[in-house]
Amino acid sequence: MNSDAPLVIGISGSSGAPIAVAALQALHAAKVSVLLVVSRGGEAVLKEEAGLRVSDLAPYVTATYDASDIAAPIASGSRPTRGMAIVPCSSNTAAHVALGLGDNLLTRAAHVHLKERRTLVIVPRETPLSTLDLRHLTTLSELGVVVLDAAPPYYLGIERLSEAAEYLAGKLLDQFGVPHHLYRGWKEGT
Repeated sequence: MNSDAPLVIGISGSSGAPIAVAALQALHAAKVSVLLVVSRGGEAVLKEEAGLRVSDLAPYVTATYDASDIAAPIASGSRPTRGMAIVPCSSNTAAHVALGLGDNLLTRAAHVHLKERRTLVIVPRETPLSTLDLRHLTTLSELGVVVLDAAPPYYLGIERLSEAAEYLAGKLLDQFGVPHHLYRGWKEGT
């Protein structure tokens, strides 16, 4: 993993946009360069759950790419990156990645990370999961993808949804070795 290269963040159309926003803010605070791609569904969820447009995320990212821009630099393995995360990751997006369907920039960039053996993390948030969803997630895990489910840590006594989003954003940053103060570990500080 090239820690000086940018991190690709994808937002797809599953519930969980506040996790993505918390991650982007923390990555910005850690001075990590971020290349952002948001699916059409991701745009809708971002507006519904966080009251934000993609343009509102500009202060936290180095560049934003349209999901239809299949010729963007992140569609090629020749563009060095630190890795990629899709947060949240819809079951539809997970299925497309698992089946090798790079029909938009989000799924194409994920395939690039697979073929280049770079870190790829997905954060599925949907529930319940069908057997087919589970098979796709299993396939992705077998390919080396980190499946970081959006399960809140009840043991930490979280009282607000924003705390759960920050915790999950912290777990995401952990996968890329990015330091943060988004959560405390089990019995940390006791």
